[in-house]
Amino acid sequence: MTGSTEPLATFCGNCNCGCPQLFVDESAPAERRIVITDDFGQRVEMSADQFGSLIEEAKAGHLDAAVSA
Repeated sequence: MTGSTEPLATFCGNCNCGCPQLFVDESAPAERRIVITDDFGQRVEMSADQFGSLIEEAKAGHLDAAVSA
């Protein structure tokens, strides 16, 4: 990642396990600017519009089943 090296958010953060993090890579193409890394070293890259859609789905409760399983 060539943009921001500071995470916008860290999910968990209560340990040293390499918690998932959210970054904005300003130098990436617009369709890949939002980056989520996981604790296994994988990355998901998406546009701000796609990330906004994900946030809206979460706020509406449409993703609640994924964490209650």
